[in-house]
Amino acid sequence: MSISKTYLPKETEDKWYSYWLKHNFFKSVPDEREPYTIVIPPPNVTGVLHMGHMLNNTIQDVLVRRARMKGKNACWVPGTDHASIATEAKVVAMLKERGISKKDLTRPEFLTYAWEWKEKYGGIILDQLKKLGASCDWDRTKFTMDEELSEAVIDTFIHLYKKGLIYRGVRMVNWDPQGKTAVSDEEVIRKEINQKLYYINYEVVSSEFLVLSEKETQNSKLKTQSYLTIATTRPETIMADAAICINPNDERYVHLHGKRVFIPLINREIPVILDEYVTMDFGTGCLKVTPAHDLNDYELGQKHNLPVIDILNDDGTLNEKAQILVGEDRFIARKKIAVLLEEAGALAKVEDYKSQIGFSERTDAVIEPKLSMQWFCKMGEMAKPALEYVLDGEVKLIPEKFINTYRHWMENVRDWNISRQLWWGQQIPAWYLPNGEFVIAKNIEEALKEAQLKTQNSQLTTADLTRDPDVVDTWFSSWLWPISVFDGFKDPNNADINYYYPTNDLVTAPEILFFWVARMIMAGHEFRGAAPFKNVYLTGIVRDKLGRKMSKSLGNSPDPLELIEQYGADGVRVGMLLCSPAGNDLMFDVSYCEQGRNFANKIWNAFKLIKGWEVDSSLANPNEIAIEWFGSRFNQALGEIEDNFTQYRLSEALMATYKLVWDDYCAWYLEMIKPAYQQPIDAVTYNATVAYFENILKILHPFMPFLTEELWHDELFGERDTLDCCIVAQLPNIGEINTQLLTEVEVVKVILTQIRNIRQTKQISPKDALELSYKSNSGINYQQYQAIIAKLGNISTFTAVNDKVLGAVNFLALTDEFFIPLNENIDPVAECARLNKEKDYLLGFLKSVNAKLGNERFMANAKPEVIEIELRKKADAEAKLQIIEQNLVDLAC
Repeated sequence: MSISKTYLPKETEDKWYSYWLKHNFFKSVPDEREPYTIVIPPPNVTGVLHMGHMLNNTIQDVLVRRARMKGKNACWVPGTDHASIATEAKVVAMLKERGISKKDLTRPEFLTYAWEWKEKYGGIILDQLKKLGASCDWDRTKFTMDEELSEAVIDTFIHLYKKGLIYRGVRMVNWDPQGKTAVSDEEVIRKEINQKLYYINYEVVSSEFLVLSEKETQNSKLKTQSYLTIATTRPETIMADAAICINPNDERYVHLHGKRVFIPLINREIPVILDEYVTMDFGTGCLKVTPAHDLNDYELGQKHNLPVIDILNDDGTLNEKAQILVGEDRFIARKKIAVLLEEAGALAKVEDYKSQIGFSERTDAVIEPKLSMQWFCKMGEMAKPALEYVLDGEVKLIPEKFINTYRHWMENVRDWNISRQLWWGQQIPAWYLPNGEFVIAKNIEEALKEAQLKTQNSQLTTADLTRDPDVVDTWFSSWLWPISVFDGFKDPNNADINYYYPTNDLVTAPEILFFWVARMIMAGHEFRGAAPFKNVYLTGIVRDKLGRKMSKSLGNSPDPLELIEQYGADGVRVGMLLCSPAGNDLMFDVSYCEQGRNFANKIWNAFKLIKGWEVDSSLANPNEIAIEWFGSRFNQALGEIEDNFTQYRLSEALMATYKLVWDDYCAWYLEMIKPAYQQPIDAVTYNATVAYFENILKILHPFMPFLTEELWHDELFGERDTLDCCIVAQLPNIGEINTQLLTEVEVVKVILTQIRNIRQTKQISPKDALELSYKSNSGINYQQYQAIIAKLGNISTFTAVNDKVLGAVNFLALTDEFFIPLNENIDPVAECARLNKEKDYLLGFLKSVNAKLGNERFMANAKPEVIEIELRKKADAEAKLQIIEQNLVDLAC
């Protein structure tokens, strides 16, 4: 391999990804090994790679690659979601560009265009994931509208209907007037926007009553008025009002109990009703109740038996029931009705007002609460076992803080609106008879038999049946994903489903914990009698350094592919994971990717250094201590990494790996053992160093697959055959750890750091050798570290002494004293100041340690090893203080 100055990812990424694909390293088939399975959260076919995808899929790839290297049969199933609303919007836009309107097409014609669009654009995001290094089994790629997956959806619908869990009825739904369909709660994006609060006067019917005006409320005086005032952000819906509601405890409006008022402009009478639902301190304390256009109003209307008057068409325009402004868009009508109210003397005032409004995630239209005839799935029965799986720990949520959220959702579950007024998706298997009744069947032939049986009319033909035009909610297909990708509905006992199900880990976002994760658990229990996965790793939201959620609209989200182009896939993967604790939002900055790239270059430079050494087999090994130390340190770090992975602390696992490589291997070990300039190295040290580097590549591979695979095949590591690749190399096992050696080398590092600090403060060149003596109180045998200290500190003599060396610069390492004679007068004032400063620091440190050890809660809950560490800190600080106190006495400070 020709070695470039720095690592060049462009030259390696496509090469090795193609190699892995060619040799089927991602492919999985059932065998005798333990399976490790992840199903990808299927991205929308309309999607392109964004930072959330980058994080989610990097985490999945790290887990899959690591499982593969642990000898498991790793299977990562990829695929895409048909995304009914988003895709239909894209197809409608495409047709518009061609001068075609959807309303002029038949359903089959429209679906032909939809499939054309999907085939052209639907695979973009999966191709982009390959750039990231995603090691999916691409032969298993699924699409939620594949024939067998669609069949599973229809079979599921029929099964649940026959079980009494699916029904049809009129309910309040989230309505997208642009997409002209109901949408689910998770497809509604809440945004705070500036609005107007309109204060409207409603005339009280045929009588005068006492109410308080705003001014007179302050003066506690009464005035006779013939109207009451309500505050609303939606004056265009007053024509749909069914009542005015006041709190029965509101003393201001006692005189209105049992009265009626006129709706302005149309003069329709509505009652004044009483309910404690009304907040007395909002607006005027009077609430207009519009059951057709607000969920809470609808429930209030049901409670008080109010009429439901729907004044809006499906596209958000006013219909004939509005009586005025018929045909106008709802927002244009809002402006016009404000003018009409003012002209009629019914508009008291208008105020600026901020509030949260729901927008359709797919079309960005303002959501309209709307009563609609829809299909629903009862959730209560299925929610109970799905909750138990999590509470019993059979399905672990990571981090656990989401358990309470999950419990709240599941204990307050509502029926699921599963129908969408679209053509792209699985069409609901309901057929309507001429008399308005319906039958549920898999196809029209079975529907005809059901209809004939239901009506006792054998003369019915398929021409008498009309299929429901709606499709099921996209989530109604994706909740089956862990089963349907293994063909577990059509063939429930096949080899794949029996081997790979339940899957191991699911990596997804907390915002779909209920809408997707919980429903998959419900489906898993209903159709397989087992939860679909064992662990759910919940990622955070990717935010910028100002804390804002990254989005294209804000312009604060970098293009992931451009990041890969600039920093390499490995650099971006490391950058994402360095700032991504499970379940917590990550504050992303491009500097993290730069740090990842620099890390890749550090590894590359270490490789170049080792590869450049000349080996002399005749030389003795002078680095026995260094080699043994790094072996112990590697095993210690391996334990930390393993523990972090066990607890799904991937960011911490990467950081432990990062420190092992950058600090311990590159900054310390290689410096300890590298030969003098243009001198050879002994074979024992060289072979140990290469072996360590090879193991480092193994633990790095899940995080940095391309760089590690590139280096793995260099001649430095000997000849490798075609399938001897880092991607399937066995992860090293944790070996012996010499804890005493690790502790003592940490002291040696302190000594060397202090020597460097003295050189810097005294402006002594690293080339100038220094004498070093020491007075040991700890019992450490420093002579065995003499070669390391002499080499890295440029120390000419290293001797033990029994007493202090007067006139020398001294420092502490652990409880041991070290002296460097500099043949200069020591400034006693400066030295006293330095010692007192160190004393103050140690007193503060000791105070914090004692506070922790004196905390009953800490002592009761901390692990014994943690308490032992704190006790050691206390003992070390006290010993150092004792030495400093003696030095202060000696200097007469």
